[in-house]
Amino acid sequence: MFKAKIHVTLRPSILDPEGKTIRRALGDLGYRQIEEVRTGKYIELSIEAADAAGAEEVAREACEKLLANPVMENFSVEVERAAAAKTA
Repeated sequence: MFKAKIHVTLRPSILDPEGKTIRRALGDLGYRQIEEVRTGKYIELSIEAADAAGAEEVAREACEKLLANPVMENFSVEVERAAAAKTA
């Protein structure tokens, strides 16, 4: 079992109104040294695969087909072996 950690972010050319709102709110809270905020999403997938390369392939396909919009978003995938579940 593998865990895929996926970060999806807006492409630099895409406006990020949520990021601008967060930046403004942070400034109101006194964090004026923060100049820019860009938002995104984080997704974890548990994938049954023979090896890390197979798990990464599944995760990338899922991103390309559903989890990320290739016109507006970039994504990165990190795969690691999942920790064994602890039984009580």
